[in-house]
Amino acid sequence: MLSFLGNLIWWFIGGLFMALGWLFAGCLMAISIVGLPWARSAFVIAGFSLLPFGRTLIRRDALTGRKDLGTSDWGTVGNIIWFIVAGWWLALGHILAALGCFITIIGIPWGWQHLKLAGATLAPIGMAVVTVEEAERVYGVRVNR
Repeated sequence: MLSFLGNLIWWFIGGLFMALGWLFAGCLMAISIVGLPWARSAFVIAGFSLLPFGRTLIRRDALTGRKDLGTSDWGTVGNIIWFIVAGWWLALGHILAALGCFITIIGIPWGWQHLKLAGATLAPIGMAVVTVEEAERVYGVRVNR
């Protein structure tokens, strides 16, 4: 229930706007055909940006137990290209939204979510969105909610 309430408030204090930013970035990448690998990651993070409470990001190889293209060295190259093309302005949007949330004491949890998503803009390729419970099972420790 708290996750639902957190997500509902989230939509009004920047979450919906930033999810649209991620969708826009994904659409631009998809249109360019060359950017299709980045588009998939942008769409995954857009969904996470809509409902971040109760879910978290983990590395895909930790989840599946095997490396793939996105978690290999090519994924690192892809993340560098992503950051240059689209990641920096999405990070800036999340940081500005976080600062707006931090101005009020009650907005601090939402500000932390924006900062978590700003971190995701640095390297979205090779990441998976899972529930907090599943992340705790994968890593064997309590995950930052």
